[in-house]
Amino acid sequence: MMHIHITGASGSGTSTLGLAVAETLGIRHLDTDHFFWMPTDPPFTTKREAGARVAMLRQEAQPDADWVLSGSALSWGTEFEPLYDLVVFLTIDPIARMERIRRREEERYGERIGPGGDMEVKSREFMEWAESYDTAGPERRSLIAHKEWLKVVAKPILRLDSSRPVGELVAEVLRHPAVIAGRARRL
Repeated sequence: MMHIHITGASGSGTSTLGLAVAETLGIRHLDTDHFFWMPTDPPFTTKREAGARVAMLRQEAQPDADWVLSGSALSWGTEFEPLYDLVVFLTIDPIARMERIRRREEERYGERIGPGGDMEVKSREFMEWAESYDTAGPERRSLIAHKEWLKVVAKPILRLDSSRPVGELVAEVLRHPAVIAGRARRL
């Protein structure tokens, strides 16, 4: 079986690359946001209890099934780490990352995040949280937390600059020896 975890900062493209890799390989794509957040309107306002999200992911990320998990499960996904065949860590210039997030927020929510919109405050809080990724401490999803975690990961790590085109990133993931071995096992 093949299990790939693609992680990095919010806005680094983990979901985009995860979906593209999964589609190319013809395997399941799982995104941590689906497990972390309760379905709400406005979205991303209510965290799911850690035990519930682990139980949900356990049902979806079966050891005997192929999958790509995108996003970050630093504080709650340790149970799944032994399953990973490859960890892909995405980085990008912080200014470019925040511009991606701003565009994404505007495309998704439009006037809802503008002055007087029902998502104005939550959007501003999210943007401040996302921007602090590069300077925050290890107690939350941050560059420091990811670097500390990567030091102890016992699986191959592929570090990619996600400012490159998605197709190039997918090709690099597919060329990694762990993925080549996983594809050979599937045949």
